[in-house]
Amino acid sequence: MGQMTRQDQIIKVVREKGYVSIEELAAQFNVTPQTIRRDINTLADQNIIRRHHGGASCESSTTNVDYNTRQALQLDAKKQIAKHIAKEIPNGASLFINIGTTTEEVARALLQHHNLKIITNNINVASILRTKEDFNVIVAGGTVRSRDGGIIGEATVDFINQFRVDYGIIGISAIDQEDGSLLDYDYQEVRVAQSIISNSREVFLAADHAKFGRSAMVRLGNITQVDRLFSDAEPPKSIKALLKEHSVKFELCE
Repeated sequence: MGQMTRQDQIIKVVREKGYVSIEELAAQFNVTPQTIRRDINTLADQNIIRRHHGGASCESSTTNVDYNTRQALQLDAKKQIAKHIAKEIPNGASLFINIGTTTEEVARALLQHHNLKIITNNINVASILRTKEDFNVIVAGGTVRSRDGGIIGEATVDFINQFRVDYGIIGISAIDQEDGSLLDYDYQEVRVAQSIISNSREVFLAADHAKFGRSAMVRLGNITQVDRLFSDAEPPKSIKALLKEHSVKFELCE
């Protein structure tokens, strides 16, 4: 199979599966992992697919990678981000935690805390935190998305608006590198996240480096609306300039 034919097939496989590993592609096309890495780099440079450590995913502004795949993507980075955020949350605090695999890692990192009150629209977060007898875990009402356990809808927004908490911990699907727009795929999820931002005294954004420059079609807000950005790598220069201009503190989570 020639290089161009193989790359066309790689595009097809990635779009069908959402995410595929280098090892899987190398076995499927009977070539070395190094060859597949070169193919992925070429396609990623053309903005056809998105490269990741160990694999590639589809580049779509309308559909996110499936939940099980997202759990594995950038997992070490998510754990580091979660550990740093947890250090900034005092015992006895109140907080929102929204939908996302990174925020689920934050929930796990908070299990050593005491006397927290957590309001969440994420069933997975509630399941992680429910084992702590000294935690008060409140789950928002609304429609449950079967694909990831997120709770969304007008009822969820109304519920969130009843509270005013110390910290809002939010994840995001994408950050526009040009103007710092926070982007997601579901407008109902975005409305809930907007309510969390509006009703938190301090907002922490958890975003691994792969979120910068990624595409999604729904605008949540702007990175300048958060108080602190936690990431595993330095953001692009354009984002750093925005953070400095609007006094948003950046936390490097190595």
